[in-house]
Amino acid sequence: MSETKQTRSISIANGPSFLSTPDNTLLADLEAQGIPIEYHCREGYCGACRCKLISGEVDYTVDPLAFIDDDEILPCCTVALTDVVLAI
Repeated sequence: MSETKQTRSISIANGPSFLSTPDNTLLADLEAQGIPIEYHCREGYCGACRCKLISGEVDYTVDPLAFIDDDEILPCCTVALTDVVLAI
């Protein structure tokens, strides 16, 4: 039986919304949509892409080493588990 990959709605506070699948990190999706976001390492080391998770759930593809607050995520190494609202 093949696994169905569900799309998730990704919304930017005071900005656009788009759909994402678990195949891409949130950073890759943001870039594909032309939404400007700072980044450097793409591996959770530097924390340059840090943004606030307003609502929703994400999962990390790797354990981040950069310091983040409880309400922050690193989109370079996260995928959306549910619909998500971010503040960049």
